[in-house]
Amino acid sequence: MSLVLYHHDKSTCSQKVRICLAEKGVEWENRLVDLSNAENLTPEYLAINPNGVVPTFVHNGRPIIESTVMCEYVDEVWPDEPKLSPEDPAERADMRAWLRFIDEVPSMAVRVPSFQNRFLDRFKAMSEEEYAAFREQNTLRREFFMRLNRTGFSDQEYDNSIRQLEMTVARIETALANGPWLVGDQYTIADICVAPLFQRMEDLGMSDIWAESPRVADWFERMKARPAYQEAFYEGSRLTDQLDQLRLQPSEAP
Repeated sequence: MSLVLYHHDKSTCSQKVRICLAEKGVEWENRLVDLSNAENLTPEYLAINPNGVVPTFVHNGRPIIESTVMCEYVDEVWPDEPKLSPEDPAERADMRAWLRFIDEVPSMAVRVPSFQNRFLDRFKAMSEEEYAAFREQNTLRREFFMRLNRTGFSDQEYDNSIRQLEMTVARIETALANGPWLVGDQYTIADICVAPLFQRMEDLGMSDIWAESPRVADWFERMKARPAYQEAFYEGSRLTDQLDQLRLQPSEAP
């Protein structure tokens, strides 16, 4: 079966889909999307993903969007081991509750320090007119870029994002008391989907958030040791790789 993955090296959502594909041993055709030149907003890309974000894959001619949905799709279409979703309905519901939480809370929160601490200087270099044009072009992220502006987020919003990340760590620390993974004994899509957010925090120098959460620290080290994780995080795919050559990634998700 033919699968073409449209993605970006450093996109956390692209990273989780790459982990999932690697865990399942699925081969894919590489299509890097040039976010710095707004390739994600071209008519050709919008035809397969009207949200204008990465990642997207096209499987047997049909586009599949939304990274968490993509991970569940991969596990269903390639049902061989390893199984990344629990067979038990209650445990599967637990996994999906984690997925909703991950998408709604830490995925949103980590964008704030990412843009504030890594990309803001590039916005400061824009004129008001250039920034307004950039903001309006990114319709799905327009509100986000309105809050960011060219001067950065408010202290209140920045502090709230950190509190949300701290709350995420505390919730995972509690869950890991019941087993080595977020859903007990089984490694699932939930672990896959949240791991790139921890990698992003580590790359931002924020690993002290889980300095007093030993189960989380152990979980993250086990995640990083997995061959699929190492395959997904190839050279050049971390925020800390070639920082002097980083280019603006306005439509990374997150």
